[in-house]
Amino acid sequence: MSSRLVGVGVGPGDPELVTVKGVNALRAADVVVVPVMDTGEQGRAEATVVHYVPEDKVVRVVFALNERTDRARREAAWDAAGERVAQLLTAHGSVAFATIGDPNVYSTFTYLAQTIGELVPGVVVETVPGITAMQDLAARSGAVLTEGTEPLTLVPVTAGASVLKDALAGPGTVVAYKFGRQAGEVAEALRETGRIDDAVWGASLGLPGESIRPAADLDGAPLPYLSTLIAPARRDGGRGGKL
Repeated sequence: MSSRLVGVGVGPGDPELVTVKGVNALRAADVVVVPVMDTGEQGRAEATVVHYVPEDKVVRVVFALNERTDRARREAAWDAAGERVAQLLTAHGSVAFATIGDPNVYSTFTYLAQTIGELVPGVVVETVPGITAMQDLAARSGAVLTEGTEPLTLVPVTAGASVLKDALAGPGTVVAYKFGRQAGEVAEALRETGRIDDAVWGASLGLPGESIRPAADLDGAPLPYLSTLIAPARRDGGRGGKL
């Protein structure tokens, strides 16, 4: 039988937001891989997974998760992680990889799956969707993501604040991921485009340190790396105005 690698989205942190299909996939796998940084602390994916599977079924694999400047180090970490998961697939046949959010949205699983495809001929790769941070923040803050014909733009601020500013200048709702280290630039972009009044940001959603605040409160101080921002579309046409 072919070995099977399943990327499972486990949501943004709240264990109750893992889907039934996700829980079943985690429990059905022989082992569950969770990504960790080389500093060794428990990651958000692992903290979620252990609510549903025994700890002795969980295997930590080191990734350079926040490495953006040293390409060689990042590539070496991906290669080493791929080799480790390939070994697990050979030994067990069925491996789940738990990723926060959704495995097809800015996920480490994408890089792992590409590597495994080269290392393990015939491997079957599947994904199980997960709740994203923007969905969770919208639910917790009351921000409406889209109405009628409004577009929705998702921007990783690691691509640069100018990319966010361009999105904010356009129509529809803008969601920004990974903006904590550039909180000051994000606040400036919101003010320059007149989008700050209705915008909201959140971090550690569903966790003890959860913070959800109006974007107008941003004072330029750094925020957690995985902070999420929602700048809702301008809505001045009344109920159903965008239909």
